[in-house]
Amino acid sequence: MSDLSITKSENSFRLEDFEYDLPLELIAQEPLLERTKSRLLRLDKNSGELQHCLFEDLVRLLSASDTLVLNNTKVIPARLIAKRHSGGMIKLLLLKQIGSSPRVWQALVTPIKRLRPGEKLTVATDTGKTFDISVLDIEIGFDGFKRLVVDLGQPENVWKLLNQAGYAPLPPYIQRHYDKEPAPEEAAPKNISRESDLSRYQTVYAKEPGAVAAPTAGLHFNEPLIESLKRRGIDVQYLTLHVGAGTFKPIESSLEEHKIEPENFSISEQTAAAINRAKKEKRRIIAVGTTSLRALETAGESGQVAAVENGVTHLFVKPGYQFRVADGLITNFHLSKSSLLVLVAAFAGREKILHAYAEAIEKKYRFYSYGDAMLIL
Repeated sequence: MSDLSITKSENSFRLEDFEYDLPLELIAQEPLLERTKSRLLRLDKNSGELQHCLFEDLVRLLSASDTLVLNNTKVIPARLIAKRHSGGMIKLLLLKQIGSSPRVWQALVTPIKRLRPGEKLTVATDTGKTFDISVLDIEIGFDGFKRLVVDLGQPENVWKLLNQAGYAPLPPYIQRHYDKEPAPEEAAPKNISRESDLSRYQTVYAKEPGAVAAPTAGLHFNEPLIESLKRRGIDVQYLTLHVGAGTFKPIESSLEEHKIEPENFSISEQTAAAINRAKKEKRRIIAVGTTSLRALETAGESGQVAAVENGVTHLFVKPGYQFRVADGLITNFHLSKSSLLVLVAAFAGREKILHAYAEAIEKKYRFYSYGDAMLIL
């Protein structure tokens, strides 16, 4: 683990400088029953001062003049468990639709060995109903790894397949019984069903389908909290960035060589105008999640946020980046040596972030997607 006391210039960081040790028991395996009861670690990015709060305290922690920007992407049930005719289990994570037809998708697959174009796979629902899908091709993805191109069947059946047999695209560090073959009785947590994950791995304001990972900072909001923020005078605005599976990908080389997989985003005229008006009036813009921040910074490259329809971003924010739009950030705790940890370190300072993470570990905060949150102002 890196020495948290080391001070470096902005341009001399190595990947190892964004490494920390996390006890496995602090990786949240299930969400809290009440979204707003998550813990919230407030970090003052100027002084480094820390304050331990609950997420529902956000109403008093923000100012009435703030503008809060949330990502309203909707997570699709992108994980499928299929069987080969030989009986072997295949796990698929749908990544993106190919072309205009909803039936053809690119997917990450394990195991991919021995799969061949033309092979038929069967996906079963909890009730025993089955859907047939087929392998169209194997191609090399953005990251250099093999990906499957699959045909999910007739367009009118695709959403039936996903809604009836698809699982929430939980990250690999969250264990579920259906990830095992055969599913062991002791697989934890036993009380989490496919339906409950589909509901909880989704923000309450999700609107635009297309994400294959949740914008997890938004999971802590419920509708009463959003209404309380509005009553306080906080301007709540929405954009859309369809989160891809690359959000969980660790950096495997150097910071200079790492590339972010492109993600689609849109910002409406209304949202862009509200943000630009707030910036002109010197009011704070608080991004909810790294996805919202990356979309804002991409669209605000000129200093003014542009309305964007079907835009693409592969912005990798790292130390030395000059933030043009975001003044504050609400975010979860991120994986060691990940691009998201690098982003929050660029936003608040590496030493302050690693100190905050060390404090969170000592106080036994819950980490990662179903875990607790930070407010950086």
